Order: sequence, then structure tokens, then C-alpha cells
Amino acid sequence: MERNELEELKAHLMTTHEEYRRLASQHSEFASKLDALSALPHLTYEDQLEETRLKKLKLRLKDQMETILSQYRSQRVA
Repeated sequence: MERNELEELKAHLMTTHEEYRRLASQHSEFASKLDALSALPHLTYEDQLEETRLKKLKLRLKDQMETILSQYRSQRVA
């Protein structure tokens, strides 16, 4: 799938698919928290644990979003 086409599909899902929109919102929230952690000059042990936790959660959300995207693509083709 072409990049532009993929971006259009994601935009469509953001407006029409509530679960995809919720996942994307959480993904963005975790990304912001990770950005805040990476801006710190030094990470404590707790900060490092939180960074790892957030990365795993963010990846899980991305996987769920990709699953929805894949299902939607296969429905459009069929």
C-alpha cells in the first residue's frame, strides 16, 4: 500500500472508528510522556522502569491499531 494511501486510510479510521481513535489517543499520550522523560538530564531507576513500561504499552497500542488497519484493508479489498 502506498504511503499516501495508508495515511488517508488512517485519517479515515480516526474519523469513523471509535476504537482506533481511542488507541491513537492513548498512543499519543504515551509518546508525550516518553518525550518528557527523555528531556530529563538523568533518569532515576523509577524513571527507567516507567520508560520501559510506557514503551511496551505504546508498542501494544500500535500493534492493536495495525490489526484494525489490516482488518479494514482486507474488508475494502474483499
